[in-house]
Amino acid sequence: MKRTASALRGRADFWLNKHFTGKSMDYKQVFGITLPIFVDTSFIVLMAILNTAMISSSGVAAISAVSTVDTLNIFIISVFIAVATGGTVIVAQYKGSGNHDMVCRAAAQAISAVTAFALLISVAVILFHEQTLGLLFGGVDEDVFHKATIFLVGSCISFPFLAVQQAVGGVLRGVGETKASLVISVIMNLAYFLLNFVLIKGFDMGVVGLSISLIAARAIGAAASFVYLLKYNHTLHFTMKRLLKLDVSILKKILFIGLPFAAEQMFFNGGKLLTQTFIVQLGTLALTANAIANSISMLLQIGGVTLSVAIVTVVGQCIGSRDIEDARKFIKSFLGFSVVLFLLLTGIILPLFPLLMNLYAAPDEIVPSIFHLVLLISIAQPIMWALSFVLPSALRAAGDSKFTSFSSLLTMWLFRIILGYILGITFGMGILGIWIAMVAEWGVRSVIFGLRFKGDKWYKHKLV
Repeated sequence: MKRTASALRGRADFWLNKHFTGKSMDYKQVFGITLPIFVDTSFIVLMAILNTAMISSSGVAAISAVSTVDTLNIFIISVFIAVATGGTVIVAQYKGSGNHDMVCRAAAQAISAVTAFALLISVAVILFHEQTLGLLFGGVDEDVFHKATIFLVGSCISFPFLAVQQAVGGVLRGVGETKASLVISVIMNLAYFLLNFVLIKGFDMGVVGLSISLIAARAIGAAASFVYLLKYNHTLHFTMKRLLKLDVSILKKILFIGLPFAAEQMFFNGGKLLTQTFIVQLGTLALTANAIANSISMLLQIGGVTLSVAIVTVVGQCIGSRDIEDARKFIKSFLGFSVVLFLLLTGIILPLFPLLMNLYAAPDEIVPSIFHLVLLISIAQPIMWALSFVLPSALRAAGDSKFTSFSSLLTMWLFRIILGYILGITFGMGILGIWIAMVAEWGVRSVIFGLRFKGDKWYKHKLV
C-alpha cells in the first residue's frame, strides 16, 4: 500500500511539474493562487443558488423580478469589475517585474478608480431607475415591475460597497494573496446568505428583505476589505491617504486595460440585457425557466470561471518578467484543465437535476425546458467555453485588451443578439433558440481567440 501511494504521489508530482511548473513559478505557487479562487467561486455560486431558491419561495413574480434586475445588475457591475481587472493586470505585471513600490501605488489607484466608477453609476441609475426599467422591461407584469423597482434601487445603493470589495480582491489576486481575497468574499457572501435566511424565510419580507440583505452584506464586505488592508496586510503598505492621491501615469495603464474591457462588458452584458427583453416577450414562466437554467449553468462553470480569474495573475506575472514561454505553457495547461473540470462537474451535477428542481420549487410545466437548456450547455461547455472565456482572460493579462474586446463585441452582436432573435422569436424556438445562438457565439469566439493565441501579437504590448 505504501509503495502504491508513493508511486501515485510520484506520478502526480511528475504530471504537475510537467504542466504547471515553469521558470517564473512552480505548480505549488500556481495552485496556491488557483485553489482559494476555486473555493471562493464555489462559495459564491452556492450562495447565489440558495438565495435564488429562497426568493423562489416568495412566488414566480419575485424570482422573475430578481432575475430581470440581475441581468441589469450584471451589466452595471461589469463596468467597475472591468476596471478592477485592469488593476489586477497592472499589479500582477509590476509584481512579476519586481517593482514593489509601483505595486503599492497601482493597488491604491485601482481601488480609488473602481469605487469612483461605482459611485457615478449608482447615482445615475437611482435617479433614472423608473425610466430604465420601463425602457427595458416595460412589458412585464405590474407585480413583477414593482418588485423589480425595489430590488434595483437596493442593488444600486450596494454597488459602491461591492466596488471596494471587488477592487481590493483584484489587487490581492494580482500579488498572489488569493487566500485573503477568499476570506473577505466568504465573510460578505455568508452574511448575505444568513441575512436572507432571516429576512426572507424568517420574516417573509420577499424582495424587500433581499434588498436589505444585499446592502448590509456588501457594506460588511467593504469594511472587512479595509480592515484587512490597514491592519493585516504587509505587502501593499496601504493607507487611506493613498486613495486620495491621484497618480495619472498609473491610472492611464489601469484604464488602458480596464476601459476596453469595460466597453466590452457593457456591450456584452448589454447584449445579454437585450436578449432578456426577448425572453420578456415569452412570458413570466419563460423568465423563470431562464433564471433557473442560468443558476444551474453557474454551477457547471465554477471550474472555468475559477481558471479565467486565476490565469490573469499567472500570465500577468509571467509577462511582467517577460517570460513568454512560461505564459504559453500555463495558458495551454489551464485550457486543458478547464475541460477536465467541466466534464467532472457535469458528471456530478446532471444526475442531481431532479433534486435541483425541488430546491427551486420549479413549476412542473417548465421543468422540461430547463432540462433541455442545461443539457445543451453541458454538451457545449467542455468543448468551447475555455477557449471562449479562459483564453481571452489570458490574452488580456498580456495587455491584448483591444483585440479581445473588439472580437467579443463583434461575436456577441452578430450571433447572440441577431441569431438569438431570429431563432428565438422569428422562428418561434423560444428560450432554446436564444441559448443555441449563445452556444454558436462560443464556437466562433473559440476559433478567433485560438488563432490569436497561435500568433505572437498578443504578447507584444509593453505596459510596465
